[in-house]
Amino acid sequence: MQNNNTLHYIKEVVANLPTDWLKLTTHRLDIYDEKLAKTQFLEEFEKLFANQNAETAALSKLPTAYDYIRLGHPLSSVLEWAIAKLNNVPVANVISFSSRTIPVLAVLRKNLFEKKNTQIIYTGELPAYFDAATIKRVYGYQFELKQVNNATEIPEFNGSTVFISQQKEMGKVDLHPNIDFFISIHPQWGSILLVNGKPNESYISEIQHVRRRETIAMTPSNCFSALQQLIGEPAADKNNNLEANKASVIASIKKITGTSKNALLGSSGLSIQYAIMMGLIDDAIEKHPGKAIQIVVPPNCYGGTNDQARRVAACLNNVEVVDLPVDGNHNMVESTNIVLEQAAAADAIPLIIAEIPTNPRVEVPDLLKLRDVLSQPRKTATGNVAIDPVFILDQTFCPNVQFLAEDGILSTIRSISYVSGSKFPSGGKCTAGYCVANKKAETLLDKIEKHLILCDNEATALQVEILAKQIPSMNQRIKDAYKNTRELVNFIKETLPTAKINFVSEALAKEGFTPSVFSLDLPTKGNTDEERETYKRALNQKLIDMMISEIPNESKYCVSYGQLKGCYWTIPATSTQGTTKEDDKDYIARVSVSPDLDLELHKKVFLDFVKQI
Repeated sequence: MQNNNTLHYIKEVVANLPTDWLKLTTHRLDIYDEKLAKTQFLEEFEKLFANQNAETAALSKLPTAYDYIRLGHPLSSVLEWAIAKLNNVPVANVISFSSRTIPVLAVLRKNLFEKKNTQIIYTGELPAYFDAATIKRVYGYQFELKQVNNATEIPEFNGSTVFISQQKEMGKVDLHPNIDFFISIHPQWGSILLVNGKPNESYISEIQHVRRRETIAMTPSNCFSALQQLIGEPAADKNNNLEANKASVIASIKKITGTSKNALLGSSGLSIQYAIMMGLIDDAIEKHPGKAIQIVVPPNCYGGTNDQARRVAACLNNVEVVDLPVDGNHNMVESTNIVLEQAAAADAIPLIIAEIPTNPRVEVPDLLKLRDVLSQPRKTATGNVAIDPVFILDQTFCPNVQFLAEDGILSTIRSISYVSGSKFPSGGKCTAGYCVANKKAETLLDKIEKHLILCDNEATALQVEILAKQIPSMNQRIKDAYKNTRELVNFIKETLPTAKINFVSEALAKEGFTPSVFSLDLPTKGNTDEERETYKRALNQKLIDMMISEIPNESKYCVSYGQLKGCYWTIPATSTQGTTKEDDKDYIARVSVSPDLDLELHKKVFLDFVKQI
């Protein structure tokens, strides 16, 4: 009876779905408590279920489940809730993935640190992308593989048992008591992981963190299809013309970046970044066995980058993270020179990850000097030629700059660049990501692609379709958004000259650096550092509150940028820098301006704000 009630309710939810649940990539921070995330959403959803209320208006009023759909979203939460209900397990024990490999890697990662054995049990054939030898050699994970005819043949085991079920029907689960983790994989939609039994619930937060950093949740579109299947309705036939769309996207990226080898398309920026990191580690292990690998990363860059690098290093004895200070009193060029000298002395392999412009202060280093430092030949302590660096550039702020073209500033250095697709490339319509390489680094793309496929983190058909529609207009949108941003920045400077604004100079803009994001460091008061910091944080919040309340159709409290319409406000220290060490956090406002907004109204509200302070 309970199952019938659940399925009936899900049927009503599917019929009355709020449009935003399928369309939005980033959600409002003003109605979001990160500590509760999906919990708060599902508590209110349970109340609606108890009253059998599936009206669109009621569903639309539910709290934000996650702030960004890479992490999760209303539909992933509802799918997980439904599968939990149908299988009589706690909803926290059900986790959906777009990837079919990463849930396995998530368990293996936890067991690596727990020094716990793992057996992976499967029926039929393992998927072709599951490369066991590479997972052991490059990721450092150890496990046993065993094939069985059915779940009843699973032997007892001193450790964790992961059962991989390949079936086209989502939610059908046979939780044999010898199974610790049941992973149901679907050929198109992704996978569902069920954590079985109380003793294994300590894995949940670790598994969620892997989903957060190395892949994405099952996409809204695929969650919707899975829910349709769950209630016995045919999933919509999606003729996405994948190959044609992919060819179109790759052609656009070649034109935009000035590169010649095909770009790789991932399910998100962090998915691409993870493939880059693991691909380069694989290459280093193969070409320079036994040598130390250094991932060089700014400590106050985008929190996901920082966290992911440290998580990779924690799993591998030959990999370490080296800080690259780039903000404040630190200069990227000088810092890069120092870390490369140290890497050469240690005969290590340097992999440098940097953002240009930097996040959140939108600073651009002296590129000629940076090129010279990166290309400078160096010697090891024994006098041998040091291994040259691979420069990995996150150019999400300015994807229109041709750093890697044949005549680009980085053409002489092994360089790879990547971009988060949820920003300018899609205009905020989907998560995705892509990476390209210059001529010097083209051969590395094969290794990166290998790990993108192994982790099953390639862009979905719908993501590729959206990119095919949006990318051709990207450079024009960037140009128009920059124009609006420059006008707003100039207005703020005139209206509140004591505020510190970080934005590119007009000279840099003429060189092609035309971001639509600026950081706003408001003036403060107080006798101590603590008093001044407290005052500034309150002022930040006051400004954001005024903007989103007085311009609700355009001004949003959201983490993203590169959107098609409106203005996004956020405080990176409380969102994108969430995993960054507290000392490195920067409590300033970050403002993202689009090509389409009521600029005069935003100026008016800012003027009102200034009058009130």
